[in-house]
Amino acid sequence: MSLLWKLLRQHISIPQFAGFFLANLVGMVIILLGTQFYTDVQAIYDSEDSFMKADYLIINKKIGAITMLTGKSVAFSGEELAEVEGQPFVEAVGFFTPSAFNVRAAFEMQGIANMSTDMFFESVPDRFVDVASDRWHYEPGSSDLPIILPKNYLDLYNFGYASSRGMPKLSEGIVGAVTLHITVQGNGKSADFNGRIVGFSSRLNTILVPESFMKWANGEYVSKAVEPTRLIVKVGNPTDQRIAKYLTDKGYETDTSKLDASKTTYMLRMVVGIVMAVGLVICVLAFYILMLSIYLLVEKNSYKLENLLIIGYSPCRVSLPYQLLTVFLNVFVLLMAYGILLLLRSIYLSMLMGFFPHVTLPSLLPSAIVGIALLLVVSIINICVVKNKVMSIWNRKD
Repeated sequence: MSLLWKLLRQHISIPQFAGFFLANLVGMVIILLGTQFYTDVQAIYDSEDSFMKADYLIINKKIGAITMLTGKSVAFSGEELAEVEGQPFVEAVGFFTPSAFNVRAAFEMQGIANMSTDMFFESVPDRFVDVASDRWHYEPGSSDLPIILPKNYLDLYNFGYASSRGMPKLSEGIVGAVTLHITVQGNGKSADFNGRIVGFSSRLNTILVPESFMKWANGEYVSKAVEPTRLIVKVGNPTDQRIAKYLTDKGYETDTSKLDASKTTYMLRMVVGIVMAVGLVICVLAFYILMLSIYLLVEKNSYKLENLLIIGYSPCRVSLPYQLLTVFLNVFVLLMAYGILLLLRSIYLSMLMGFFPHVTLPSLLPSAIVGIALLLVVSIINICVVKNKVMSIWNRKD
């Protein structure tokens, strides 16, 4: 192998391979950095609310003096729901189903807190709630009830009620470990449930329960049909100007902060996508530089290659030095790019953690998967191209 390499390494152009290395390194760094940066920033959005994604809007009808005086319904009819669903900027629509029965909840923590209050429930279709199905499900007859609470409820307790009463403040972890004692009454019936808090939401100002429970409970404890008064809408492009115009024309309203968060997330995806596309173009150009260099190198050594094939060397053995050269270069590029990624990530994380000190950041696995995938694809293509070039010389000698 060493003798074969000594014969074939002549005519190697160091500037050409250096050009490939630098171009591929820049492209690889851009792609890996874009992937990891998006993953890290998305973790910040998810930490704010891991149950409702930023491209979901909650829509309701405006309630004004005329609505109160005339008694006009604020519920959405089937026609209105179909009209919203038919808008070009809408990808999916669901509705909040309110509880029409009485709900009372109590929780007791010895030595810390003992509270009870009237409350209400709402539900949305399960596809809009990002919770594992085994944690977000209810079977009729079960006493176990998963619940998602608004985060501002906990803030009101900690910074309002607890502060004024001299009571200890509660963290999300402590409250999540507490079982709520739920009593449901209606239609001459009552039942008790053990409420299990599976998380807190920053984007929902409601107490959410599984849709399966709400359908069963409204059928069991309510004698009349329940109409939806709020819609949850998934939009494809939150920056679409038609959204605000449609809401204004129809007299609907949504939380502008949620719309701003949706726009920010969309812009983040778009910018990262553009940056990664630029990196991919650079990688493709670098790949062509490498292929051109290998082609020129093989062509310059074609007489030696033909002689080696004539005296009995197989095409695979003759191709191997060039294939190893390309694979080695690609591996070295990936390792260098990953080292640069770690350096750049430490710089921008120091800034992000200053604004969001309690965020749990994801691992480097996403960028590692992307880098290894690119390495495998490029290396396999390089190996096949080199082999085909040597095979053409083999066929030519015949």
